[in-house]
Amino acid sequence: MTQAQCPSCARLQAPRLFCPDCGAPLAVELDYFTALGLSRRLTLDSGQLETLYHDLGRRLHPDRFANRRAAIRNASLNATALLTRAFRTLRDPVSRGLYWLELHGEKLAADNKRVPPELAEMIFEMQETLAQLRDAASGSKPERENLRAQVASAHQRVETMLQDALTELHGNFERWDASVNPNPDLLVQLKAILSRIAYLRTLARDLERALELHDLR
Repeated sequence: MTQAQCPSCARLQAPRLFCPDCGAPLAVELDYFTALGLSRRLTLDSGQLETLYHDLGRRLHPDRFANRRAAIRNASLNATALLTRAFRTLRDPVSRGLYWLELHGEKLAADNKRVPPELAEMIFEMQETLAQLRDAASGSKPERENLRAQVASAHQRVETMLQDALTELHGNFERWDASVNPNPDLLVQLKAILSRIAYLRTLARDLERALELHDLR
């Protein structure tokens, strides 16, 4: 869509959340960066993002248009919902990276069916330890304490790896922002990092649940 007609003043406008002439919301679909008035950059200031979200939310809030025509009320509801989706997606670096893949016609799922090779051995070892901890439910307390300590150590290791992966993700974002043209290598790298984060988050949750379930205090 190159232009949108305002449901209030009927003027044609470039697609955006609200009409710059009369302030009425526009019923248009926008990418999340455009919805928040941001250029397409992966490195974002979280404070600025939140300020934009709240400022735009006040201008578009349905209560402001409660007494207007149905078309304007509906446009307000749609614009507010779009703004909320945009903010929730872009404020988190991982969901932002996944959305970036979508904007480039890619999806993580296509390459996320296999465990990343660099994590395969570690995941296998940790799953074995978790199984041993479950099987030791009726065993001696020292044995259970030892296995639980191994799980706690594994959980700390995974959390450290997660932080390293997030740092690597931010580095990828910075290289994207510095690129003049789309870089296929950066896209491959982004998918690999996001895949690693997805597996690490799942493993961290499994380890945390096991620690809570087998709390020996």
